Amino acid sequence: MISGTRILAIMIKELLQLSRDRLTYAMILVMPVMQLMLFGYAINTDPRHLPTVVLDEDRTTLSRSVLAALGNTGYFDFTAEAASHAAIDAAIESGAAQLAVVIPHDFSRRVVKGDAPRILVEADASDPTAVGSALGSLGGVAEAALDHDLQGPLARDGGGGPFEIVVHRRYNPENITAFNIVPGLLGIVLSMTLVMMTALAVTREHERGTMESLLATPVRPIEVMIGKLAPYVGIGVIQTVLILGLARLLFGVPFEGGWAALALGTALFITGSLALGFLFSTLARSQLQAMQMSIFYILPSILLSGFMFPFRGMPDWAQVLGTAIPVTHFLRVVRGSLLKGADLAQTWPSLAALGVFVVVVTALAMARYRTTLD
Repeated sequence: MISGTRILAIMIKELLQLSRDRLTYAMILVMPVMQLMLFGYAINTDPRHLPTVVLDEDRTTLSRSVLAALGNTGYFDFTAEAASHAAIDAAIESGAAQLAVVIPHDFSRRVVKGDAPRILVEADASDPTAVGSALGSLGGVAEAALDHDLQGPLARDGGGGPFEIVVHRRYNPENITAFNIVPGLLGIVLSMTLVMMTALAVTREHERGTMESLLATPVRPIEVMIGKLAPYVGIGVIQTVLILGLARLLFGVPFEGGWAALALGTALFITGSLALGFLFSTLARSQLQAMQMSIFYILPSILLSGFMFPFRGMPDWAQVLGTAIPVTHFLRVVRGSLLKGADLAQTWPSLAALGVFVVVVTALAMARYRTTLD
């Protein structure tokens, strides 16, 4: 016969055991709160105030009215004025600007003559979602931007707007989502496998008691760390080659070059991910805790890195958190090299951030590892 008293005793025992596992208890409470905060406040599929460079060769009242109308949409945030078309190319390729506006030198003269001049808007379409809404707002700008300026004899008698806006979607003119998602998968897959596998492998050694036996040999702690992590470097390289190969064969992702930046960024990210997994293993007392730590790291990496949602669509505080995540910088290197052909000079900020990540995490892992051995 089932006894309610015995069931209650087992329930109390399980609650007491759970309360002793502080990490698991914290994960139960923190994880839903973190998900609520990220999905409720940080995720935004309609990014505004996108950094925009402008090349105004006309510099007249009419050209300034057009720029004001673009700014009033809330999507164009003019952060710099370019001196040439080459400066626009450099700003978009480096990621400093996501949009560019070029107004020709004869814009006002042709508007007055009724020739319907063209304004060029260039967009970094490597992430189609990020610029989609901004480009969609251009139709209304072309129709109404000069209504207050073209009065009286300059007023138009229908027949369309006083000027046209030509859109140039760079790096992904067909707005193929796979060109953005598939390269980004490389960072997520490497994070999920390398961090979690390393954390579980080392923690498993402690649970089984084989780590103590290993350390009883003449092998030094640093040699143990290198020997444990080295096989996973090969796994990371295999995964990288596999994902990039399938991205090209199955999805037609363009490979524009930037191989040196891609190789260096991949090497730094693999090393840092393995060191992070090793650090988690020194903090966890069981494989369950190691897995929980890995998930706690991977979740914000997916949501705040720009992998699933536009990075510039997030509020400032979320962008600060995202900048502290190494996956963010690795995705910029991968997408920049594959889609834009970005070289070492253009990707050095992200590569430097990955280098700092490797140094800091490796130092913490070694310090913690020696402490646990003592």
